[in-house]
Amino acid sequence: MISTQDWADTRLLWAYHQMGHAPQPCSVAIGLGSHDLGVAETAVELYERGMAPLLVFTGATSPTTRDRMPRGEAVHYRERALELGVPSSAVLVEPRARNTGENITFSRELLQEAGVDVSSVLLISKPYEERRAYATTRKLWPGVEIVSASSPMTLDEYVDSIGDARLVIDMLVGALQRLLVYPEQGFMISQHVPDDVTEAYERLCRQGFTSRLLRDAAGQARSQMRR
Repeated sequence: MISTQDWADTRLLWAYHQMGHAPQPCSVAIGLGSHDLGVAETAVELYERGMAPLLVFTGATSPTTRDRMPRGEAVHYRERALELGVPSSAVLVEPRARNTGENITFSRELLQEAGVDVSSVLLISKPYEERRAYATTRKLWPGVEIVSASSPMTLDEYVDSIGDARLVIDMLVGALQRLLVYPEQGFMISQHVPDDVTEAYERLCRQGFTSRLLRDAAGQARSQMRR
């Protein structure tokens, strides 16, 4: 059972994970690979609105995408973009990245090799990964302006799209843990986490929404929250 309190806590995490940036024109749009083709579709929508002249899709495969995207996340994203009418000349593919840090590092290298001058990045991710993507890019690509974006949808709409409410809550909890522990590991910048968000996170952990937690980092996350 998912209680009323669990849903209230989940909504706090959902709101915190989103940056609330207004889309604006950038040098390039980077779509971070995942199981969600909605990232590619949002990238196409923003491209059509003139928010970026070039799309980069980044991502290899993972245990959750290997069956659905056997050619790699970035390749499937590119194929979807072409289906929607984006010219192939406006799409670059980075097919090696297996985590967010590699998404950013390898995309940056690809753009440098292509001679693309980048002063701003439109960073497109799943809705609950906006803040993680932003914090990672700020760490690994200092000096560029970052605008975070994702498919515009409510928590309820996202749950419906996934079809598994408990899994969605687990993913939000796991994403929050990474925001707590990854800065000290050098993977992203540190960001303020409001008390009500950390309290919601702790309650959801106690309720067992823990399948996406990094087990060896759970103690470190609790330590971070007590500071």
